[in-house]
Amino acid sequence: MEISALLTSAGINISICIVLLSLYSILRKQPANYCVYFGRRLVCGGARRYDPFWYERFVPSPSWLVKAWETSEDELLAAAGLDAVVFLRMVIFSIRIFFITAVVCIAFVLPVNYYGQPKVHKEIHLESSEVFTIENLKEGSKWLWVHCLALYIITSAACLLLYFEYRTIAKMRLGHITGSASKPSQFTVLIRAIPWSPDQSYSDTLSKYFTNYYSSSYMSHQMVYHNGIIQRLLLDAERMCQSLKHVAPEINCKPSLTPCTFCGGLTATNSFHILSNEGDSVKGMELGHKMSAHFQERPAAFVFFKTRYDALVVSEVLQTSNPMLWVTDLAPEPHDVYWRNLNIPYRQLWIRRIATLVGAVAFMFVFLIPVTFIQGLTQLQQLSHAFPFLRGILKEKFINQVITGYLPSVILILFFYAVPPLMMQLNVFSSVRDIPAQLARAVPTQAGFFTTYCFTSGWASLACEIMQPMALIWNLVAKAVSKNKDESYETLRFPYHTEIPRLLLFGLLGFTNSVIAPLILPFLLIYFFLAYLIYKNQILNVYITKYESGGQYWPIFHNTTIFSLLLTQIIALGFFGLKLSTVASGFTIPLILLTLLFSEYCRHRFAPIFHKHPAQVLIDMDRADKMAGKMEELHKKLHSVYSQIPLHSQKSSSKGECSTPFANQELPDPEKLKPEEGDAIAKELWGYQGNESGQEHEDKSCPSASSPEHRTPTMIELHKRS
Repeated sequence: MEISALLTSAGINISICIVLLSLYSILRKQPANYCVYFGRRLVCGGARRYDPFWYERFVPSPSWLVKAWETSEDELLAAAGLDAVVFLRMVIFSIRIFFITAVVCIAFVLPVNYYGQPKVHKEIHLESSEVFTIENLKEGSKWLWVHCLALYIITSAACLLLYFEYRTIAKMRLGHITGSASKPSQFTVLIRAIPWSPDQSYSDTLSKYFTNYYSSSYMSHQMVYHNGIIQRLLLDAERMCQSLKHVAPEINCKPSLTPCTFCGGLTATNSFHILSNEGDSVKGMELGHKMSAHFQERPAAFVFFKTRYDALVVSEVLQTSNPMLWVTDLAPEPHDVYWRNLNIPYRQLWIRRIATLVGAVAFMFVFLIPVTFIQGLTQLQQLSHAFPFLRGILKEKFINQVITGYLPSVILILFFYAVPPLMMQLNVFSSVRDIPAQLARAVPTQAGFFTTYCFTSGWASLACEIMQPMALIWNLVAKAVSKNKDESYETLRFPYHTEIPRLLLFGLLGFTNSVIAPLILPFLLIYFFLAYLIYKNQILNVYITKYESGGQYWPIFHNTTIFSLLLTQIIALGFFGLKLSTVASGFTIPLILLTLLFSEYCRHRFAPIFHKHPAQVLIDMDRADKMAGKMEELHKKLHSVYSQIPLHSQKSSSKGECSTPFANQELPDPEKLKPEEGDAIAKELWGYQGNESGQEHEDKSCPSASSPEHRTPTMIELHKRS
C-alpha cells in the first residue's frame, strides 16, 4: 500500500471525526436530546429542564472535552464505581506504554527500516508502506540490534507499568469490598444439581441436607422454579399497560357513576382499578404459585447463611464424594440472575460449553472468507488479477487510493457486525516450528491494512460512540413521527463486553507492529487519547451503573497484554531468524523467559484477590456488622431480594443504580451565568436549572432497594392521571 493511499484513508476518517464531534457538540445542547446525551444526569440528578433561546446552542464548542479532562479519578469513582475507573486505567496504561513505544520506535527503529537497503528513495507520499517495515532490511544486517534493544525497552516498560497498575487496582478492589454497602450475595450461595427424591420435594431435600450438616450457620433458602405461565402473564400485563399508556395518554382513571342499563342504578365505569396495596396482590399471586411449587421446582436454589464467612466456606468446599451433586458457588447479585439459565440441568452444562467452543471455531473459519477477500483488496496486483474488468478503473489514482486505503477496513467492520468472532486468523501453519517464520513474513505485508483499520474501527467508531446514532434516531422517531410526548427513557449501560475487547485488539496491533512496522504507533496513540476523553464523557453523562464487579476484569487485560508481548517477541524472533541474525535471536529467547516469569509472579501475587474474597476481610466485616446491630436487618432482606417474582420496586432498583455525587447536585441557572464570561459549566449545563421556572422535567430520582415505594411504573402513571 502506498503512503498516499494511507493518507487518503486518514483524511477521510479525520473529516468524519471532525464532522461527527462538531455535530455532537451541537446536538447535546438541544433540549429534545437530553435523554440521549444526559441520561445519567437526568436519572441521578433529579434536574429540571430549561429551554431558553441561546445562539450558542447552534455553535460547536469543546466544553465537554474540558469537563471530561478535569474530572478526577476520585470523582469518577464516586460517580460510576470501580469498574469505570479500572476501564479508564486500561486506557491510561495504553497511552503510557504506546507513548514510550512510539518515541523509541519512531526515533530509532523507523529510520533503520527506511534506510535498510541502499537505493534511491521516492518522495514520501509515493513510497510503499513496506519501506518503513523491517522487511526493508537486508539479510545479515548489523542494525538488527536496534530492534532487539527496542524490544527490551518496550517489554521492560510494559512489565513495570503492569506491575504498578496491578498493585494499585488490587488495593482498590480490597477497599471496594470493605468500603461498599453490604450485599445480599455475600451471604448467599447458589447450589445446583440437588439430587431427586421420589419421597420429597427438592426443597425438603435441601432443607434436610443443610440442617444436618450446617445447622449452626444455615438460615433458609429460596428455590428456583420453572419459568411457567405466571412469569409470562406478568410480562404480558406490563407490556399491555405500557401500550395503553402510549396509545391513550388522556385516559382518565377516576371512577365515574353512570346509570346501569338493566337496573337503572349507579355503577362505576372506570376502566382501571388502582389497588391500594400492590404488595397484597403480589402476595396473592405468589400464594397461588406456591400451590403447585412441588411440581415446578428445579434442582437449584439460593441458600442463605448467617455470616459472610459461612457462605464463603460452603461455596469453596466439595459437598459430597460425587462432584456432580450439590454443586455450590457464591451467588451473583440479585439483578444479575438470569433465571432461565438456572433451569438448565447441571449435567448439561459441559455439553453446552463444548457446543459453544465448536460454534466459536466455526465462526472463526467462516470469518476467514471475508478476511481473505479483504486482504486481496489491499494488494493492487492481486485485485487486478482477480477482477480483470477493474483494471481500467484502478488506473485512476484517487480510485486506487480509496480502494486500497479505505474500502478494505470498512468492509471488515461490516463483517465484524455480521460474524462476531473475536479472533482474526491469517495463516495456516504446517508445524509449530514454522510459526515464528510465517508470522514474520505475514505481519509486514499487512501493516498498511492494520493502520487503515485503526482509522476506521478506531477513530470513526469513537465518533459514532459519542454520537449515539441509534438512540438519537429512536428519540427523533418517538417524538416526531409517533408524537409521543412521554418523558420516560431507558438508561444505557456501558458496553464493557465490546469496548474492552476493542482496547485489547488495538493493544495487540500496537505491540506486534511496534518493532516490525512502527508507522502505526502515532495513529494508535491518537486513538487512545480520543478514547480516554470520549469514554470518560460517556461514563459521566450517558451510561448508568447496573452491575459492579469490583474491577474483576483487570486480570483479563493483564493476561492479554502479556500474550501480546509474547507474540511480539515470537514474531521478532522469526524475523531475526529470517534475517540471519543469530545475536539478536539469542538475546530474544531470554526476554521471552523473563516475560513468562513476570506473568507467573503476578498470577500468584495479585490474581487470587480478583477471584476470591479474603476470609480475613469478610470476618472483620461480619464482626463490624454484629457490633453495629445490622445483621438482623440484613438477614430479613435476603429472602425477598432473590425472589423469582419480585415486587416491582425491586425490579426498578435493579434497572440502574445512581451514586451520591449527582443525587443533590444543583445545576446553575444559565441566565445568571453569561456565556461570554467563558464559564465552562454554564456552556455545558446551560439547559438545566434548579429553580421553579421553565419547563419541568419529570424527576426520576434513582430508586433503591430499600425504598418504601412498592408501586409499578404503570401504577404510578395511572395514579398521576387520576
